[in-house]
Formats: sequence, structure tokens, C-alpha cells
Amino acid sequence: MTIQAASRMPQQDRSRATRRRLLEAAVDCLAAYGWAGSTVSVVAERAGVSRGAAQHHFPTREDLFTAAVEHVADQLLADVREQLSPEAQGDTPRTETVVEVIVRMYTGELFRAALHLWVAAAREEPLRARIIALENRVGREAHRAAVEFLGVDERAPGVRETVQATLDMARGLGLANLLTDDGARRAGVVRQWARILDGVLG
Repeated sequence: MTIQAASRMPQQDRSRATRRRLLEAAVDCLAAYGWAGSTVSVVAERAGVSRGAAQHHFPTREDLFTAAVEHVADQLLADVREQLSPEAQGDTPRTETVVEVIVRMYTGELFRAALHLWVAAAREEPLRARIIALENRVGREAHRAAVEFLGVDERAPGVRETVQATLDMARGLGLANLLTDDGARRAGVVRQWARILDGVLG
């Protein structure tokens, strides 16, 4: 977008666009530089805005980064629902598709960025309560989506724990993928876990 075009945008739209650029830049910085290297100034530069504009939208560093991860988490959960809609289903067995999509939640840039925040939250008191609340909300939404798209009743004995184990397994695969590309091994694990789910959930 050119400066001239941006100047013709209504103020509210310009503000919304600036906020979005800051949120996306914050996630990129977390994934690339970690918490220690991701200052408000670095994010503002990456987003192409002034530090003052960044602080206008997000008064503190904690405000910026928790909002950034929440923003992308909302996008990711919306993408999960879109990918698992009946219209998006291909020839892959449904259970395997559900597991694949859940695993992708934990092997992308969002997970890498969120992990930096989790580690920082263990030491940074202002972050801790925010990250715990955010992780709980994302976890609940992911669990709800998994139950819905697997088509199971979590009131049945063992179902809730099995679905939670699927999410925990996906998180573990995400950790394994941080240092090296674990795609080939992961594909086999996903297929086998889908068979286990079909057997357990019926």
C-alpha cells in the first residue's frame, strides 16, 4: 500500500491496519528472536511504524506480545474450523485429517512464538497470569473443536482423556519439530494415532 493510498484511508481503518501489522510483526519477532530479542522497538521497525505508534496501541511490552499470540491463535482456530468443515474434506480418512490439522496447530510459527512466551512467563511475573489465561482459553477451544470434528461424546468414559491425549501428543510433536524437520516421522505417528483413536473412540 502506498503512502498516498494509506492517507486516503479513514482514520479508524488506518488504526486497525497499524494494529494488525504490529500484531503480526510481534509474532514474527518472537519466533525469530525469542523474548529477549523482541523489544517494542524491534517490532515497530519490522511493522514499519514508529515506536510511539506502537505504544499508542499497546502501552506495555506485555500488552503487545500477549495480544499478538491471542490474535494469531484466533486466526489459527478459525483456520482449523475451516479445514475441518465438510466442504474441505478430501479422500484422507476423517480421523487422520482431524489429527493432521491438530498437529499442524503445534508445528507452525505460532507454536514457536508462543513457546518463547511460555518460557519468559516462567520468569516474568507480569506475563505469567496473562499467558496462563491465554493458554487455558486456546486449550479449551482446541479441545472443543477436536471433540466436534471427531464426532464424539466426551461424556462417555475415557473420551475426554483420549481427546486431551491427542492435543498433548500434538504439542509434543511440536516440540520435537523445533530443532529439526520432523515431518517424515511425524506423518507416521499421525497415521498410527488416527488408527488408535478409531479403535478407542469407535
